[in-house]
Amino acid sequence: MYSGELEVQAKRKAIAVLQDEINRILNAARELAGLTDLIMKKDRAGIKATNEQITSIEDEVENLRRKITREVADVGGLIMNRENLLNTAYTMDEIAGYITGIAFKLSNIKPATLKISRLDADISGLIDLLVDEVYKLNEIVRGLNTNASNAIELAHETQKIEREIDRKYRTIAIKALDEISNTKELMLVKDVIQGIEEMSDKCQQVSDSFILLALSL
Repeated sequence: MYSGELEVQAKRKAIAVLQDEINRILNAARELAGLTDLIMKKDRAGIKATNEQITSIEDEVENLRRKITREVADVGGLIMNRENLLNTAYTMDEIAGYITGIAFKLSNIKPATLKISRLDADISGLIDLLVDEVYKLNEIVRGLNTNASNAIELAHETQKIEREIDRKYRTIAIKALDEISNTKELMLVKDVIQGIEEMSDKCQQVSDSFILLALSL
């Protein structure tokens, strides 16, 4: 078997692990999307279960990141862009960590604070955009081995979502500063929306990495 063919097989094996990672991250993002509603309903059991599920998914993503690290190490210099694969896996691990952090801080915001000027709807809308962005990443990685050109088009769509999240983040940040007088609550809200914005930036980094992978296949 030619070395070029071996390299393609090794890349596809690594991409399969990346797909497992992004699937789990998407599941965690969807769990996060339902958290605001649980807070408004004061469903403590539901909030606890959601946070535990998100933490469990983060552990699964970390295990997959370790798996891809081992597999890339096993093939040695066979994969030319192995650094890109590893950086992508580690960035996805960071994304899972962001979801856990956002969920924890969001869970500690009082429902009364979220009712102010319908901040609950604003934050839910921001998280929904985040889920859309992660869903696009899921579609991109699924198409890497079959339709690289479509994967590149989807990557451009993630950029549009990331810009929309940036815009909404700034609007919500100003609203929070104007409406929330309690310093602790203000800091929690700020940390939540900033975490969402930073996670969106990480998603864009992953999207850019996927483009490089698509061009190399």
